[in-house]
Amino acid sequence: WYSMGGTILMVAPLFQVCEHKRTTMKKYIWVVLLIVCLGLVGWQVVRKINQSEQTGIKRNGPMAVAVETAPVQRQVVRRIGEFSGTLSPRSQFYVAPKVPGRLEKMLVNIGDTLKVGDKVAMLDQEEYIQQVKQAEAELDVAKANLAEADSALEVARSDYSRRKKLIQREATSVTEAEISEAKYLAAEAKRKVALAQIAQREAALKAAQIQLSYTEIYASWEGGAEIRKVSERFVDEGAMLRANDPIVSVVDTSTVIGVIHVIERDYPSIHLGQKAFLQTDAYPNQSFTGEIIRISPVIKESSRQARVEIEVSNDSGTLAPGMFIRAMIQFEEHPDAITVPINALVNRNGQSGVFLADMESKTAKFVPIITGITNNGIVEVVEPKLEGRVITLGHHLLVDGTSILIPGDKPENKAGPTPGKQQKPSGASKQPGGRS
Repeated sequence: WYSMGGTILMVAPLFQVCEHKRTTMKKYIWVVLLIVCLGLVGWQVVRKINQSEQTGIKRNGPMAVAVETAPVQRQVVRRIGEFSGTLSPRSQFYVAPKVPGRLEKMLVNIGDTLKVGDKVAMLDQEEYIQQVKQAEAELDVAKANLAEADSALEVARSDYSRRKKLIQREATSVTEAEISEAKYLAAEAKRKVALAQIAQREAALKAAQIQLSYTEIYASWEGGAEIRKVSERFVDEGAMLRANDPIVSVVDTSTVIGVIHVIERDYPSIHLGQKAFLQTDAYPNQSFTGEIIRISPVIKESSRQARVEIEVSNDSGTLAPGMFIRAMIQFEEHPDAITVPINALVNRNGQSGVFLADMESKTAKFVPIITGITNNGIVEVVEPKLEGRVITLGHHLLVDGTSILIPGDKPENKAGPTPGKQQKPSGASKQPGGRS
């Protein structure tokens, strides 16, 4: 207040000098004066508050830190690997024609079911029918040639037999007999040629008939489910197809395969026959059980991952190939592990540990620990054997031995007697004259 008074005395002469000036100048001066006064008052208030806080700190000493605690527990912990992947059908193949031609009829569509031997499509047969007829005609010609050869052979055989008898009687010359024998042998060779031509024409006819049968396209497979489904259709009626051009895709979805890729760290923990639990976005509240059936023996150098296949039964048809999956595989299980909440972990001087709450002395004790499996918000403590309660909230303000305040406890008054009040001595009694 002395400072404010001095300031006012210093500013007062300005009003005498400026009396001849305009009234507006006086207003500005009053505003400046008011601001200076308010600043001085604020400065004095802040200084008093700081002095009070410093005095309180010196009087009270270090304050207890409010914390929250949780009990150290013993429970089952599991190390579970989580992987993402895709569902694939157990088997998939494409139905395609073995011969080229124009697609005349399409008998199935996407989503239709098929059994072994069901007809899928038909090609234009006219050209192949003509090929069969041509092969049949050529076979008839070959059979006629065989009949002619048989007749010529019979004539040659009779003449040769007659010549042999005449030679024995010396009624003909040896030359004539040799000529007759040559004709017989030639007729016999022609018959063999005719027989070979028949076999050739029969084969050609069989090939033409097979080509004709290929114009009717059927679904065929061995093993697996008896009923499968059409997953894709690639052509429409009227399309010109080459041999082996795909028409439809057929899949077996009675069993689906979950394909995941594991990194090198998890690869030793994967084994054939291991159970896996799958979830999909389509059915978020449902879990599907599968079994690992194939593990790639190679970790790809490009991705440092190995392919793993999980077989999942899908008799209900719930799962569809192509779905995104999350697979969970259990690697380890510890049935009686010491656990603490994961938010109890702290790091002090490069050591990982927890603060144990001493409920008697109301202090925090830092204990370094060796952790194990971490899962579902809890951490396994391998060493040492912990008991009691650990601090889960407020430990960022703690050091070893810090006083703590747990919710529900009444803080101790370490401030001493309040200034301005006289504390009554312990054990005092009143004496005559009103004095104590």
